[in-house]
Amino acid sequence: MLPPQPSPVRFEHLPDGLGIGVASPRLTWTLPPGTDRQTGYELEVERRGGIRRTGRLDSAEQILVPWPGEPLMSRERATVRVRVWTPDAAGPSPWSAPADVEAGLLDPADWQAVPVGADWDEDPEGERRPARVRKHFRLRRPVVRARLYVTAHGLHEVEINGHRVGDEALAPGWTVYPHRLRYRTHDVTAHLGEGVHTIGAWLGDGWYRGTYGFDGGTRDIYGTDQSLIAQLEVEYEDGTTDVLATDGSWQAAPGPILTSGLYEGETFDARLHDPAWATPFAADTGDWTPVRTGTRDPGTLVAPLGPPVRCTEEITPVEVIRTRDGRHLLDFGQNLVGRLRVTVDGPAGTTLTLRHAEILQDGELATRPLRAATSVDTLILSGAGPLTWEPRFTLHGFRYAEITGWPGELTASEVTARVYHTDMRRTGWFECSDPLVNRLHENVVWSMRGNFVDLPTDCPQRDERLGWTGDIQVFAPTASFLYDCAGLLDSWLTDVGIEQLPDGTIPWYVPVIPGEPMWTPIHPGAAWGDVATLTPWTLFQRYGDLELLRRHYPMAQAWVDLVERLAGPTRLWDTGVQLGDWLDPAAPPDDPAAGRTDRYLVATAYFAHSARHLARAAAELGIVDDADRYTALADEVTDAFRRRYVLPSARLTSDSATAYALALAFGLLTPEQRRPAADRLAEIVLADGARISTGFVGTPLICDALTDHGHLDVAYRLLLQTECPSWLYTVTMGATTIWERWDSMRPDGTLNPGGMTSFNHYALGAVADWLHRVVGGITATAPGYRRISFRPRPGGGLTWARVRHETPYGTAALSWELTATGMTANVIVPQGCTATAELPGCAPVVLGPGDHVLDSAELAAAA
Repeated sequence: MLPPQPSPVRFEHLPDGLGIGVASPRLTWTLPPGTDRQTGYELEVERRGGIRRTGRLDSAEQILVPWPGEPLMSRERATVRVRVWTPDAAGPSPWSAPADVEAGLLDPADWQAVPVGADWDEDPEGERRPARVRKHFRLRRPVVRARLYVTAHGLHEVEINGHRVGDEALAPGWTVYPHRLRYRTHDVTAHLGEGVHTIGAWLGDGWYRGTYGFDGGTRDIYGTDQSLIAQLEVEYEDGTTDVLATDGSWQAAPGPILTSGLYEGETFDARLHDPAWATPFAADTGDWTPVRTGTRDPGTLVAPLGPPVRCTEEITPVEVIRTRDGRHLLDFGQNLVGRLRVTVDGPAGTTLTLRHAEILQDGELATRPLRAATSVDTLILSGAGPLTWEPRFTLHGFRYAEITGWPGELTASEVTARVYHTDMRRTGWFECSDPLVNRLHENVVWSMRGNFVDLPTDCPQRDERLGWTGDIQVFAPTASFLYDCAGLLDSWLTDVGIEQLPDGTIPWYVPVIPGEPMWTPIHPGAAWGDVATLTPWTLFQRYGDLELLRRHYPMAQAWVDLVERLAGPTRLWDTGVQLGDWLDPAAPPDDPAAGRTDRYLVATAYFAHSARHLARAAAELGIVDDADRYTALADEVTDAFRRRYVLPSARLTSDSATAYALALAFGLLTPEQRRPAADRLAEIVLADGARISTGFVGTPLICDALTDHGHLDVAYRLLLQTECPSWLYTVTMGATTIWERWDSMRPDGTLNPGGMTSFNHYALGAVADWLHRVVGGITATAPGYRRISFRPRPGGGLTWARVRHETPYGTAALSWELTATGMTANVIVPQGCTATAELPGCAPVVLGPGDHVLDSAELAAAA
């Protein structure tokens, strides 16, 4: 009997193939259940009216397989199917369901559109009212296919005949705009037919020209124009086409959005809104005037590498409180990133003010942590009846909201919090017998959601929200388990490479914006700059994408070469600006870099670690000379580290938890030094009552350093500690996301007085990677999880755990439970993969694809 069909193919790291920016997209599929492994495959590609099959190709590869045949041309559409051969089947599997791929505009010459926006004077220092732009047009006969290629200087939302096109938010997202401006392809065939139509777009400042950054922010970072760039291409039955591109024939008018900013919020006057403005029936009033056209190098327009930002969830308030002075205070029960949607009716001119905050202080919104991000939305009613509204071009980080001016009594059904983030596919889950640990894990998930808004940001609520390089460097292993973030991070790393300085310096955050006096000018810093080497390697390990590693290799090499020059012949990086173990809990609130660990010890440790990973990347890429050179460099730095920072007793010159965690986790000690160093690390942890004493650098490493060197019990004591500072302290204080500081809220309920006091910041949640690998027990031992280790290491009184990950090859899962005789475990190995399983006290066993039930007592008896 033939096996079931393989999955439909996927293209690159994208959720679908529409508007792809790669002429030869790579293909991925998963095998049918019960097929064990693949011995060959055949691809079928239907394009240009013909079908081509590759014939059987003897290969076990099924992840990011090369495109068969000639590259796609701009706009070209193809349908792809795959069938596979497996050892137990006499013939090939049935063909997979068809999957469509369609190229975007691959050649700059394909673009006719130019930027268009309002042609009126604006106060360069005052508030600027966003414009809307539109064009009426006629189609001469029935449409068979229509595509809209669209982007903006600023933000945009497009309508055709009054209906929204797409569902993404904050499009086109934030990239290094002078070099890369992302456009998206929309299938708008269903919007169009023979006759008169109108296309229109709302515009917003966004990151392009809004006020953004520290200390009041910087305006017009990338330009002063607020413009739409759109190209509508319509195909008829006879094969002819019409192209409607933004040009001087479009019109602009002020919209009902009076002000809009990512930090500030949005003000909307419904009295100024004509719902028919983007329809053929719209009034052609004097407000509509010819647009101003601009210029844009079409060579900088790029297709997306990942999914867009969307609303992914809606949450209703768990409590609505009416204050004595008539305000309504709403608690959504979850710190989130998004916007409020309200349904309200009231007299014309009624003004609703919506304020947001992450926590309450003395029963009121605590807005001090927002700094200059006022996060206030304002709605002015028209009096025309019930209105459902939410802002368009802003996001807020909040759990609580306050609404002033609501006409009458507000009920929970009239207000919804809509959650927004990059719409990545969820790929990882974890739970165990301890409900506090489960809440901690959920907090990590929510902080990732709130901070993966087109790029990996540091915090979503205050006047920052920047792509800090060090934060994602430590969090990438956790992120890539929880969600398929390969496309998002690949795109962002491309911008990191663009922003890299000529000498190899990696900025503190990307995209780069002014950050005087601390962050501008840019200095090279350990742990932050090492994102260039470590994050591409993490993505290669998790997704098996060698080309991603290859693309970012020059950036990684330039970084390591820079540090080599800075360290000089001593191989010690002991100069320059370093952040050290940022936000060590012992650091004073006003100096987060002043922790217990010598910042130059941190820098030299990372130098060795990055050089080692660069050597590994070179070996994977077949660059033998580089592999040898950087291996030798890593050895030299390791030797220098030992000479400078390791005492004869195997203690370190910085007698801190982070120092020992670095030395152990990065392999910087001799075999003889490791045990006494690990014992000293355990002593430090226990002497402090198993409370956390590490910051951004030490926290992701400390549990592994203890676990791998004989102190698993101490790692569990750290995990399960509830006193401040600890992971579970925040949970006991009611946290629903990860905090920036261990004591963002102090035990007495007061706020940390530091200027950096975010309640949604994923960096310290990097411990979830340890939960997945050690408590849950799933570790990739070959790129893309082609080989997997299932090795749960229980402790701390936990009696069961379940972990699941959607690997590129399919589902890997482990569910274990302690019994009177040991442990039972249910293991799922993806098709096409191999695994070893090692239960406590048992020798490893080799497993093939499929479901397996293991019992430690039976394994021990059979040994």
